[in-house]
Amino acid sequence: MAAETIVQAGNSSPAVKELEGALSRIGLTTAHKQIIALILVGCLFDSFEQNTIGVIGPMLKSQWSLTGTDIGFLNTITFASAALGRLMSGIIGDRYGRRVMLAINLLLFTIGSAACAIAPSFTFLCFARAIVGFGVGGEISTAVTMLAEFCSPKFRGMAAGMVNVAAGGFGNFLAPAFGLLVFTIFPGNDGWRWLFASLALPALLVVFYRRLVPETPRFLLSQNRIKEANGVLSRLASGSLANRDVAVTAYLTETGTTSPAPKSAWRDLFKMPYLGRTISVAIAILMSYGAQLSVLTLMPSIFVSMGYTYSGSLLYSMIIQSGSVLGAIAASCFGYYFPRKKVLTLGAILACLAALSIVYLGVNIYLVLLFGAVFQFFVLLLNTSIWVYAPELYPTRIRGFGVAFILATGSAAGSIFPTIAGSLFDSHGLVGVFVLAAVMYAIFAFCIQLGPETYGKSMEDVTKPAEGDNAPLDVAPANA
Repeated sequence: MAAETIVQAGNSSPAVKELEGALSRIGLTTAHKQIIALILVGCLFDSFEQNTIGVIGPMLKSQWSLTGTDIGFLNTITFASAALGRLMSGIIGDRYGRRVMLAINLLLFTIGSAACAIAPSFTFLCFARAIVGFGVGGEISTAVTMLAEFCSPKFRGMAAGMVNVAAGGFGNFLAPAFGLLVFTIFPGNDGWRWLFASLALPALLVVFYRRLVPETPRFLLSQNRIKEANGVLSRLASGSLANRDVAVTAYLTETGTTSPAPKSAWRDLFKMPYLGRTISVAIAILMSYGAQLSVLTLMPSIFVSMGYTYSGSLLYSMIIQSGSVLGAIAASCFGYYFPRKKVLTLGAILACLAALSIVYLGVNIYLVLLFGAVFQFFVLLLNTSIWVYAPELYPTRIRGFGVAFILATGSAAGSIFPTIAGSLFDSHGLVGVFVLAAVMYAIFAFCIQLGPETYGKSMEDVTKPAEGDNAPLDVAPANA
């Protein structure tokens, strides 16, 4: 894998060099910030939606006489559908464009949330959760791909990482507070319906605003749509997405001859040179997501087993989750400054040590909370850094599916490892859960060594430096 033969992926193309040089010269403008803001708002509410079942679980159990297995099944449906949504969105997005899938996924998310709000039965709610999961899964993988493709070689890591700042960081941390806010405004037995309804409305608003977001210039170039790519680059340089009448600058040279656009061959993901990196990174994210979801699922039960009340256990779990926000923010910043493999390797080693510290040094609640927050810091540092790393592993023609496949593997972890961790908790308590997490991060650190380094490399060929890397970094025009 580490010694896999690299096939040239188009870095020698003059147009690719022109594009990467143009993105570096344009830098970070207000138009980029508008795109990032619109995408992150959607990802924040996507995260709220994924946490909803946990928030409303007690209400549903009481009203519909559901079991804990029924509540868990709703999450299983959501995660399984999210994995499928990511894969399908990747395939379609590579063929028809990122922007198309962004709109479709938002529409599915909105329809699914509205259907959950009016669900008359458990069976109906299961189908509605499948729709939500499909939309949410495709939304996040498409968002990661788009932000990486809109930005300059230096800034793309930070931009892609910000998706998980909104989703995995602030989203997971604020989801319980958002639920409590809705229940305060709409008290009573139907509070859970109002929660679903409130999650549908922001999605509709984001759909309206995202009409301003153009197709990525990298995808347009991959389809030989040079004129359109120049138009998007000119809008980015102008500093305003609303400025559709901006004078078009010929950042990319139109040759006058049109060669056939390369087809999106998703099967190439499982051929050399991409097979090695796909397998290694997919195993790594399976380990990281599996450890995170296992701990998140069992943490309240762990605190209860330590003798604390249910409300106290939720409070302690939120304290530990505070480390997630800082970890996601740190990963986004590190994406600008540091090589990907170094961040991922060191983060995995420290996550392993943090898990073992909880077991062997957590002699009181204060140390458990401290080491738990540190553990969550490195968990989100790793998960966010994987999101930064994934879009850079593949050329544009298969990038959408490549990112989707890796993130779908992470979603699959949600239906596998919490069950294993639960069994270990029943037999070995807290020790079993966190020793398992430590082992999983050790495997993560090993797998990352098998992939290529992508920091400062071309997004079309990781053996070549990104064109324009030596230009002044992200110096925005005066109207930025």
